Parts: sequence; C-alpha cells; structure tokens
Amino acid sequence: MPVNRHHRETGPQDLVVAARAAGVTDSRVLEAIRHTPRAAFVPAAYITRAYDDAPVPIPHQQVTTQPSLSAAMIAALGLTGTEEVFEVGTGYGYQTALLAWLAARVVSIDIWPDLAAQARRNLTAQGAGNVVVLTGDGTEGAPEFAPFDAIVVSAAYPRVPSPLAAQLRAGGAWSSRSAPGAQNVSFCTRRSRTACGECGS
Repeated sequence: MPVNRHHRETGPQDLVVAARAAGVTDSRVLEAIRHTPRAAFVPAAYITRAYDDAPVPIPHQQVTTQPSLSAAMIAALGLTGTEEVFEVGTGYGYQTALLAWLAARVVSIDIWPDLAAQARRNLTAQGAGNVVVLTGDGTEGAPEFAPFDAIVVSAAYPRVPSPLAAQLRAGGAWSSRSAPGAQNVSFCTRRSRTACGECGS
C-alpha cells in the first residue's frame, strides 16, 4: 500500500497555532491548550476533527465552541491560578478542562443532563479534580458556589444577566462571544458590588 508522505498527525499544537493566529498571547492559556487533548472531549465520530479549529457537533443540535474562540474568551479573563470561575455551557468539557488548568476551581453548568454527565466523565478521565459540573439554567448562576472571580459564557448576552452579575465579585471579569455566531469576544468587569454594565467587544 502506498505511503502518504504528505500526511501529518494533528494534535494540541495545531490549536496552539490557531489560538496565536486569533491573537492569544497569554503563555498560560497556550500551555493549557498544549496539554489538553481535545480528542478526549469530542464525540467518537468526530475524533479525526478534534484538532481542527472548528466547532464539532454534539447532541441536542448543539456544537462545541471553536477552540480559538474559547482561547480568546479565557485569555480575556487574565486568570492567574487563584480564581473561582463559573462557566455557562459545559458541552463536552473541553473549555472547562482549559479553565481547570488555569484556575483554582471551576463550576460549570449545562442545561442538558446528558451533556453534563458526559462532561463529568471526560473531565474525570483527564484528572480534572477541581471542577464541579451542574445541570440547570446557566443564566441563574450557581449561588451556592458564589461569589466568582470570573464568569465565561459560551452564548452571547448584550448585558450580563442580573443573577450572574450578583454572583460576580467586585472587580471580577466576564467574557462571552460578542453576538450569536460571532467569533470575537465581549469583556467587562464588575465595577462595584452593585454595578456590572454592558459588555463591550
């Protein structure tokens, strides 16, 4: 059988390259991507696409977040390793795993129980012991775990929902995609105990 000399194995380094191309320079974020196998966080039918910088279909007509967009949203938070982070939209857990590498603890929530269960299995298999995965409405937050130093949302909100704003510490950071389907990031910080204004891209 002829050997394809042009075939190249793909892996996490491909996603590091994609993140850099998207403007991510945070060395800790790039290191997290380098050490997190996305192939462990996609459905088996899509493993060959795991290291493409593209969304992957998951159940309930959902898709995962494009890896470079996840990297940009996480980089915007400026995590140092001491933070408590809340994530809305666990999916299969890849973005959650990156956050777990970068923060002290991650609380993640998904509205679909089967996705949350799969994410738990994926994260456990990769040894992510500082993650709690919940099932529920992410716009209501997780008051039993609040307050949070940072919140990252896979969906797009023109304003931070009030329950989430109340659970973000003063000075805490929020990031999300800027609009449905957009590939750029909205970011804001909570200015005081009572104020969290509109996010700007």
